[in-house]
Amino acid sequence: QVQLDESGGGLVQAGDSLRLSCAASVLTFSTYAMGWFRQAPGKEREFVAAISWSGGSTYYADSVKGRFTISRDNAKNTVRLQMNSLKPEDTAIYYCAAKRIYFGDSPLTTRTQYDYWGQGTQVTVSS
Repeated sequence: QVQLDESGGGLVQAGDSLRLSCAASVLTFSTYAMGWFRQAPGKEREFVAAISWSGGSTYYADSVKGRFTISRDNAKNTVRLQMNSLKPEDTAIYYCAAKRIYFGDSPLTTRTQYDYWGQGTQVTVSS
């Protein structure tokens, strides 16, 4: 079982930055592909960003490309999401997700590909 704990959410103004962190309680973190998703009120959970187990590949939703950066530190069992130039439409609960990988090194971009989820952290961007 993998436990994921997100942190770093908050209330900011449009144009500000936030950095989300996700700490994973697993010994083999370096074998897990990681992703960030978000869910706004009344909407489905959507993909934001993903990183392969090695950190060598990343993928972003078009809506955040150029503004958000996903990274990981396998020595600290942590994945981060740096969010710059935040917009009101970025307001949502942000979730960290994990999937153990046995073959290949590609980012995973759909909800159903992930096995483990955190509880989420709220990000609110005011205009």
